[in-house]
Amino acid sequence: MEKKWNILPEGDTEVLRTIQSQLNVSRHIALLLKHRNILSFEEAKKFFRPDLNDLHDPFLMKGMREAVERIDKAIAQKEKILIYGDYDVDGTTAVSIVFSFFKRYYQQLEYYIPDRYKEGYGISFSGIDYASNNGFSLIVSLDCGIKAIDKVAYANDKNIDFIICDHHLPGNELPEALAILDPKQDDCPYPYKELSGAGIGFKLIQAWSQLHNIAPEICYGYLDLVATSIAADIVPITGENRVLTTFGLERINKQPRPGINALLALNQSKNAVTVHTLVFVLGPRINAAGRIEHGSKAVELLICENDAEAEQFARAINETNNQRRDLDSGNTGEAIELLENENNLNKRYTTVLFNRNWHKGVIGIVASRLIEKYYRPTIILTESEGKISGSARSVKEFDIYTAIEQCSDLLEQFGGHKFAAGLTLKEENIEAFREKFELVVSGSIQPEHLIPRIDIDTELEFHEISDKFLRILKQFAPHGPENMSPVFCARQVFDTGWGQVFGNNHLKLELFQKSNPALRFQAIAYDKGDYITFFQKKTPMDIVFKIQENGYRGNGGIQLILEDLRISQ
Repeated sequence: MEKKWNILPEGDTEVLRTIQSQLNVSRHIALLLKHRNILSFEEAKKFFRPDLNDLHDPFLMKGMREAVERIDKAIAQKEKILIYGDYDVDGTTAVSIVFSFFKRYYQQLEYYIPDRYKEGYGISFSGIDYASNNGFSLIVSLDCGIKAIDKVAYANDKNIDFIICDHHLPGNELPEALAILDPKQDDCPYPYKELSGAGIGFKLIQAWSQLHNIAPEICYGYLDLVATSIAADIVPITGENRVLTTFGLERINKQPRPGINALLALNQSKNAVTVHTLVFVLGPRINAAGRIEHGSKAVELLICENDAEAEQFARAINETNNQRRDLDSGNTGEAIELLENENNLNKRYTTVLFNRNWHKGVIGIVASRLIEKYYRPTIILTESEGKISGSARSVKEFDIYTAIEQCSDLLEQFGGHKFAAGLTLKEENIEAFREKFELVVSGSIQPEHLIPRIDIDTELEFHEISDKFLRILKQFAPHGPENMSPVFCARQVFDTGWGQVFGNNHLKLELFQKSNPALRFQAIAYDKGDYITFFQKKTPMDIVFKIQENGYRGNGGIQLILEDLRISQ
């Protein structure tokens, strides 16, 4: 699918010159910083040199003092505490952090992860019944609860107090919990608003530690789990999250906990762990437990302190992930076949597909795969527990939640945000919903939103790429939302004749520009083997690429990873 190349504007050149002179960097580096809103020496110092001393005081968060005082009261009175969290990576890492930490100092606590299929997302009536029937008088919820008004009221009726730790946007009404920790509350003065659910859990243990004069290093021991949650939950890696991710990665690389070490040993080479590893290696496997079996399996792995047990847990989760991958592949293939048999495929603005045999645990992944191929708002529906459940994913600039909201008369319930949502409806309403959703989207989406867009930081000539340039680029990591890996483009490039197709239609090249044919860079373009013909014919090509160190067999040097390419105009 052809993509739109969007070279980001330079904007105010005076600001650019100021960054250059203050930091003594090239124009291209100044531009990369400006695109990331790093505009002064002090901001650059915090960006390039993250420091644990820059973490904010947890007591700045609204509700924090009430939360830690209620936990102290529960400990003093020997109450039973239930640590409750969602079944995805953010929820299970958050539960692992808070449960493991407090278990060091108090034994009357357990954790609870809801069943994805029987209870659904977030706090459930079943979970509160479990707490009531087993004598728990305090529930600490993590990565969920901010909209659980009826559930918290139900708990209050059973004399169970709630501390809610959440990072999702609150509604107009808040649950009547004893304390709510969520920096996105309008009146919360906490300076950083983009913490993950596990990040909020970390601030809770940090506050309790400060109150009890516990060495901060004890809390820092959980930063590996915080970093994993930040990466997997796709929250911005800016400000405080950048500090937490940097030191979390450092811990994973130097002193990984048994569960993470066991998963990495099964799936990772000896390369250093990066955000990419967390997103594509650890995240899917931790998630697979909740998708296919039960999220508590992930917590078992992450809190395990014995290497041999951790290896057993990791092998089981790895096998679960293999099942998830098979389901994902099979369900995606069936979905593509359904789509390709549609008569008016090219005329529709949306994809809505239903198959009662698809696995509920992978329909969100299938929706994402279809967007990669067809690039339009997508909803995948299946039957689960006697209901029709759906997972929605959107293209880059379209608010799918609002579009679904306009079809709410045909739905039983729905929730989510701009780019991802979940919904349930009656089977007899599927076709009516499909047509109404198409009508709503076609009437509001802009044609350019249906073309994938690559944002490019700046255009480079090959002679501007050097070892020094690469050294500075490496300091932009860790990468994630609002600080993605820098993307460049170059014009009129040629292959030396060394180019070849390898693996599953991947392209290996040695590129140069005519202005300096002696300067050559090795390049790889995944899934782009079909372009070899143009290079063999010496057709001048424009490329979009990232720059990285070539670590293959210890070669070192600079390697270009091509994101897209096309014939030069």
